[in-house]
Amino acid sequence: MSETLGGFEKLLMLAILRLGANAYGAAIFEELEARTSRRVAPGAVYVTLGRLEKRGLVRARPGESTPERGGRPKKVYELQPDGLDALRGARRDWDAMAEGLGGILGVDA
Repeated sequence: MSETLGGFEKLLMLAILRLGANAYGAAIFEELEARTSRRVAPGAVYVTLGRLEKRGLVRARPGESTPERGGRPKKVYELQPDGLDALRGARRDWDAMAEGLGGILGVDA
């Protein structure tokens, strides 16, 4: 059975996929704001990343050290196989529920 994901969790995991090797906290935050055109609280990003990591859907690994961070490495996030499965399941569920409603939703079916 796949994991149930909340709306913000799905958006955050999609941002991680988009960013690939550059999926660290600040970049994820910026990607979410740019693509969704809504304000995102940085704290919400980090809390959600921690929750997803605890569930085994994403994994944090140390990235490169940067002078701006006093030589400390950034945490880079990667989607795990269970996370990708959960996103695929969420997409299938959305598609099944939205089938035939393209006109009402104002999108192509």
